Amino acid sequence: MRAVTYRYSALERVTFGEPATAAINSELDRTGKSRVFVVTTRSVASSVPFIAIVEALGKRCVDVYSEVTAHGPLECVISGAAAARSARPDLLLAVGGGSAIDAAKLMLLCLRHDITKVEELDPYRGFSTADFSVHPSDASSWLRMVAVPTTLSAAEFTWFGGSYDARRRVKDPYGYPMMVPQAIILDPAITLATPLPLFLSTGMKAIDHAAERLASLTVEPLTEAISIQALRLLSRGLPRVLATPTDLEARFDCQMGMAIAMAGPGAGVGVGASHAIGHVLGGYSGVAHGHTSCILLPPVMRWNRVANDVRQKIISEALGRPGVDAETALSELVKCLELPQRLREVGVRREDFAVIAEKVLHDFAIRGNPRTVTIPAQIVEILDLAW
Repeated sequence: MRAVTYRYSALERVTFGEPATAAINSELDRTGKSRVFVVTTRSVASSVPFIAIVEALGKRCVDVYSEVTAHGPLECVISGAAAARSARPDLLLAVGGGSAIDAAKLMLLCLRHDITKVEELDPYRGFSTADFSVHPSDASSWLRMVAVPTTLSAAEFTWFGGSYDARRRVKDPYGYPMMVPQAIILDPAITLATPLPLFLSTGMKAIDHAAERLASLTVEPLTEAISIQALRLLSRGLPRVLATPTDLEARFDCQMGMAIAMAGPGAGVGVGASHAIGHVLGGYSGVAHGHTSCILLPPVMRWNRVANDVRQKIISEALGRPGVDAETALSELVKCLELPQRLREVGVRREDFAVIAEKVLHDFAIRGNPRTVTIPAQIVEILDLAW
């Protein structure tokens, strides 16, 4: 018998399927907020759904910061926080993918501690040791946020955010219980403006969340059940979205699968090498996280098979491919979605493998890999499989 504790964050509500414009204003009415600072990217800011959100906010929108770029660099966080500080909001609204949402989380951190320079964030790098299920003593001093995701990266479900540090060419986590959104609004119609390859590749990131936890040797019944259902919904929905991009039911299935796949962290079930290597490739090589999952998840399954073959059979069954090894089932899904499958396709250089491998050993996610990783050469083996 193994002791298991389920923890739940300060996330209060997740709304599925309601038009975002109505859901946002309902949230503002419920919480009594009237000064909303919106965080997004330039590409999202020019989209029809985003313009509709700002128009629906009306006078409640005090400003829009649309300068977040890929991987949410620390410079964007600092400048966004400065803009928010000047606007004096009582709520942040993040609209976009993982970069915009993670940047907004770190802006909350900057506003809470009056951080105005990149180097002032250094002491907060890494994960807080605080139990994320417990509201800390300074909870009332934190500004909160609402997230409206346009991709399937699932950044909105965590109490930590990643940001790129150009000084060190590393994307680091920064975490604290109050950084998680207060509410999440999942509207499939909002994703229609998202470039199709981006939507599909972040869908593979969602599959990565479920598959690596389902493959874990520490998985428990709730996470197992939820991860199986997540894989079913995502593997069914993503090809339908590719075939018919306007299929809102298919997009809704993908959002549901993405959301429920994020229940695993609450049970303490970690991810593994696919996430760990992906974190490093994002910061060091500039590879989008969706693409890292497309490329790395199949070879990671192959490399781990000696340690978790039984677990991987469950993954194949959830993907609708019983009797096929998980590596093949995942590779064929990526191919079906017309997404990158090899590191060389996304500009990763083989001569960088040694540096990448050394950095991966220091990433928090590698500790959850089913097959123990202790030396850089083992990471290079996986990179070779993905080349």
